[in-house]
Amino acid sequence: MTASGKVITGVRTFAADVINGFLEITHNGFALLGLAVAFAAITLTARADLRQAGEEQLRGWLHARQVEAVGFPLEPSASERAMAINPKELPREQAAVAYWLSKKYRVAPEPLAALVTEAYEVGKRTKLDPTLILAIIAIESSFNPFAQSSVGAQGLMQVMTSVHTDKYEGFGGQLAAFDPVANLRVGVKVLQECIARAGSLEGGLRYYVGAANLPDDGGYAAKVLAEHFRLRQVAGRPAADVKPNLSTKAPAAQPAAEKVALLGGTGG
Repeated sequence: MTASGKVITGVRTFAADVINGFLEITHNGFALLGLAVAFAAITLTARADLRQAGEEQLRGWLHARQVEAVGFPLEPSASERAMAINPKELPREQAAVAYWLSKKYRVAPEPLAALVTEAYEVGKRTKLDPTLILAIIAIESSFNPFAQSSVGAQGLMQVMTSVHTDKYEGFGGQLAAFDPVANLRVGVKVLQECIARAGSLEGGLRYYVGAANLPDDGGYAAKVLAEHFRLRQVAGRPAADVKPNLSTKAPAAQPAAEKVALLGGTGG
């Protein structure tokens, strides 16, 4: 064999050795990787705490990637926090009221449906007509849960939060005045007290608006009862017992302290 032939043979032998060595190392590497994956799977299956930690780290990584992609945190459960109901899921009477109020006050029907449901539930517990509760909300705030008057009445039913602080204690404090459900429930409690003190619905409404010591209530009771009358018609309820046109003359004057104690809304 010539010298050049020996060189070529040697190169081929060297290349073959290198290739065989690489394949062996690679094969062993994959085998080791497989063993590592299998060991990790067994460990995670046996150790629930490690599996949970791994899942949390993975979720954190995925969340960080989402934030990076869209520019702000995503909250898949946000819809559960929203106060909204599909009006089509309500009983016919409640759905009719929700859609009518939505159209008149230009408020989305879904949150209104939730308010209507709450008003009917609270009305049943307190023996107050739910359409009366909704009529007061309509006149007081036009269904704006963040409304505030110049004298500090707040929320849907424009309750004087500073006067009725004790009534919000069961809801976590004064900031609950801006929670629609909490405000509605507190407002109804104030209305009950006003009606009980005055002895009549009309007189109670004048107490509620803070007009017990004034010559008239500026037409507040008449506006509330007119809206109440319309809502009862929408709901398909008898409206003969509701008087849409009332005198605005206030009941006999009461001590100022009583007025302050029962002050609820401000008439928007």
